[in-house]
Amino acid sequence: MTGQDNATGPKGLEPARLTGFVGSVWTESITGVLTEYIGIPNKSPMFDSNWAEHGHMDRAVALFEGWAREHAPAGATVEVVRLDGRTPLIFIDVPGVGDPAGDTVLLYGHLDKQPEMTGWDEDKGPWTPVFEGGRLYGRGGADDGYAMFGALTAINALRNQEAAHPRCVVVIEACEESGSSDLVHYIDHLSDRIGTPSLVVCLDSGCGNYDQMWCTTSLRGIVVCDLTVEVLREGVHSGDASGIVPSSFRVLRSLLSRLEDPQTGNIVPESLAVDIPADRVAQARGVADVLGTGVYDKFPLAAGLHPVTGDPTELVLNRTWRPALAITGVAGMPALADAGNVMHPFTSLKLSLRLPPTLPAEEAVASLRELLSKEPPYGATVRIESLDGASGWNSPALAPWLEASMQRASHAHFGKDAVYMGEGGSIPFMGMLGEKFPEAQFLITGVLGPSSNAHGPNEFLDIPYAQKITCCVAEVLYDAGHRRIR
Repeated sequence: MTGQDNATGPKGLEPARLTGFVGSVWTESITGVLTEYIGIPNKSPMFDSNWAEHGHMDRAVALFEGWAREHAPAGATVEVVRLDGRTPLIFIDVPGVGDPAGDTVLLYGHLDKQPEMTGWDEDKGPWTPVFEGGRLYGRGGADDGYAMFGALTAINALRNQEAAHPRCVVVIEACEESGSSDLVHYIDHLSDRIGTPSLVVCLDSGCGNYDQMWCTTSLRGIVVCDLTVEVLREGVHSGDASGIVPSSFRVLRSLLSRLEDPQTGNIVPESLAVDIPADRVAQARGVADVLGTGVYDKFPLAAGLHPVTGDPTELVLNRTWRPALAITGVAGMPALADAGNVMHPFTSLKLSLRLPPTLPAEEAVASLRELLSKEPPYGATVRIESLDGASGWNSPALAPWLEASMQRASHAHFGKDAVYMGEGGSIPFMGMLGEKFPEAQFLITGVLGPSSNAHGPNEFLDIPYAQKITCCVAEVLYDAGHRRIR
């Protein structure tokens, strides 16, 4: 093995050779397949209840499976696992090479997508791949279709240098954007084949910039629901009813003020907040030092708009450890062009409440139900439907070898330190794995950086950054295979 010297220990990978190998695979193979993948509207089951009949998910799975069978490392097995009534899962088992500890690394990604969203540039669209300035635009490339390709290419890069690495199990699910409701069943179904991983690598997260490696240390949880207020059996003339019949919108506004301070956006109930750990506060300061105004400059802010505070550290903590509410949908109101002088009978809002990483979702669900349903103003009919939640996740302390490995990888391929940051989004799989494998280490990283706009218009995958992250994953897998040799 060229990656190891019995007298002096592991020599390490050759960064230039690693970069060249990874770059050639991305250029000659991966980018083309991801371009084809973007053209498939394989929306997650939450957004396409007839996904099985439409066949888009099966097309995406077949595309990924075909590439994996052609490019999987020697000795690997590639399988599409299907449980009745559930989205399929790609399971790839790559045997370790020269790893005396016999460890297992679990690498995770997903291939289902968010819905279209409006606002795409005229020459772009969710299912219209466009390559421009090193970026591949379209839904799903960055979130997170690249993951399987990056994982297998990282392993192949080690094989290319005849370097030792642990056994690697790659799991690609098709239900993540729907809360990973199918995944738990697959993990249980495959538990004997997976074993007990000592390291979990998740390639479905974000980055604060494209200049260094970013490691996600926490994820917020989430509670979603449809909140409806009904005041009439049918619409009536607003001139006749206003002042007598309370507006359904006003009642909704009153209910929301129980949850969110309308002036500050702070979540009112103390039961939905937690004490932020001191190490996460310190990391937030570090992120603020690196990004500065980039904490908010990355968003397409309307002219004249400023963030809720000018303190970047507080903004980082708001985004990662404090609860926050977003209204993501509305029903019961006509479009402006169709809005006559009519008081409509009901208004419905879809609420998306982000939770602190360590707050159990079931507690938040119970709190929200009681808060919004008790003593409705004027006796209005209040319905809380599709109420569901997923807990967040706070990573265990990094093992010294893993922290050192990430720093080495970032310096080797970016020339800068790796940075540790909480994420505002949710990856339910992480909390589930954290409970199932409490002794495992976690490397959560990704390519969703400034303006990449996952779930929104003009989502893109920054190809050069994805290549460097692939190299960094290879470096960490190498160190995982050698840490006990040292």
